[in-house]
Amino acid sequence: MFSFKAVYFYFLAVKIILIRFLKNIYFSTNYYNKSLKTKLPEQLYFYPNPFLLSSFINQKIFAFKLSKINVDTFWVDFESQKEEEDLNSFYWLNLINRKNDGSIIQQIISIWIKKNITYKKKTWDNSNISKRILAWILNADIILNNADKNFKQFFFSSIVTQINHLKKNLNYENNPVKKIEIISAIILSGLVFKEYNSNFEISIKVLKKTVEDFFDNDGCPVNRNIYDLVQCSKFLVLIKECCRDAQKYIPDYLDDIVDKQIDCLYSLKTPTNKNPLFNGASEFKIDGYLEYLSGLEYKSNNIINKINEVYIARGKKNLLFFDVGSPPKKKYSKNYQSGPLSFEYFIDNNKIITNCGFGNKISKKVEFISRLTSAQSTLCLNDSCVVKFERNSLVNDAFGPAITSTFKVFDLNIDDTANFMTLSAKHNAYEKNFNYIHQRIIKIDKKNNNLFGEDNLISSDENKKLLNMYSIRFHLYPGVNAVQTIGKNSILIQVDKNKSLIFTTSGDNLILEKSIFLGRNQIINNFCITISGSLNNSENKNIIWALKKNN
Repeated sequence: MFSFKAVYFYFLAVKIILIRFLKNIYFSTNYYNKSLKTKLPEQLYFYPNPFLLSSFINQKIFAFKLSKINVDTFWVDFESQKEEEDLNSFYWLNLINRKNDGSIIQQIISIWIKKNITYKKKTWDNSNISKRILAWILNADIILNNADKNFKQFFFSSIVTQINHLKKNLNYENNPVKKIEIISAIILSGLVFKEYNSNFEISIKVLKKTVEDFFDNDGCPVNRNIYDLVQCSKFLVLIKECCRDAQKYIPDYLDDIVDKQIDCLYSLKTPTNKNPLFNGASEFKIDGYLEYLSGLEYKSNNIINKINEVYIARGKKNLLFFDVGSPPKKKYSKNYQSGPLSFEYFIDNNKIITNCGFGNKISKKVEFISRLTSAQSTLCLNDSCVVKFERNSLVNDAFGPAITSTFKVFDLNIDDTANFMTLSAKHNAYEKNFNYIHQRIIKIDKKNNNLFGEDNLISSDENKKLLNMYSIRFHLYPGVNAVQTIGKNSILIQVDKNKSLIFTTSGDNLILEKSIFLGRNQIINNFCITISGSLNNSENKNIIWALKKNN
């Protein structure tokens, strides 16, 4: 039986898809393409610093030299769809030797403009246009080097046309990260072209509302996605720096959100320089981005202990990330991974316990698997997921695979003493269907660098008789080897040649299983420690476990 909310979202999805279909038809008309032609700028007011684009670029993507390029086949010969997308973004301009005279680059851009002078769905996606505009404007010094008047007019006309398309469609963009990306391109056009100063004035106000809606008081995205935190910070820093270079005022809200996000980014730094894996994040190295920020003289003023509802506990030799957040609202949940009270653990500069990571760049099936509770280092009842995901293909097409149910994480307690730090929290995701509240308590032994944990299953109705199976998974980071001891009551974890840990538990069954890790955008084999057992007659259950150094 459909709920009123489900019916509402279904018809809203139909409306979105219908509008999207009609817009694509309209965009292809001569009338629309003529409407994008407006006043031609005379020149660039200033040349922004191309270094500002370097945080977006993977230096390994392009390894070609201009002298080896065949201009006639540049927009024809693609080894993959990914390469075509990368070339169309023009981010590769940042990797070109800036001493080039620009003639080959002008030929490449001229051919592109002629092929895409009017709307084409493949190359005129909002995100593609935004990347291209940023790349063109930030690399205008080499593009316009020794350029004649005709090319300049041709080039400026294409920028204005694409910017006008973004302006007309900005309000239809539902993804806040893409919206900030689009706004950054529009703002930059208003900074470099005096004739389009209104692009800056209007868009800087739209950005303010987007920032207020999408970020919490700590500067974190409300969708709880760490990757989106990093991406948004890149665009906001770029906007701020371009405003500074153009000698434009920098709004207080922009200063404030950038400062908060810088604190968050420095607080995310791990001993391996790779981000923790919660809520839609795959692995990326954060140290390169922090070096970029340092080059712009950004420093953290405050190392914080909670980012995107993930609490960070720091010891001298160990580091713990603990997910103590409830799910985001449905419209922000398409990348949510259902791992309440999951954790990741580092010791002696090694990551030991991990979540599986997000598989969206591998396949749709793998993405779905990575969203399940079993893919996180936390507890499952009856091998179920703590939330349900939208399975209607029409709704998914309009909103992405959002969640259809929710729950609360509550009673967060932190006790920090000289020798121990103890964190605990509860969630009620299993209460309705299985009659249990899950409480997790994690204690860090500061003196001996050991980790102790309790998973408590608390019956919420003693008269409700249900048979439940529980399993608690601890996914080991790839490269960490493990064997089960002969007595079957512990797991020996080999960190490196001279370092090992021992995992013990009071739980019913302890086994070492094969698992998969998805955090590097490919399927990698790893191990998983699993504690499992049964719950009878609505009994309370206390499962104690420990991860200690093997002396």
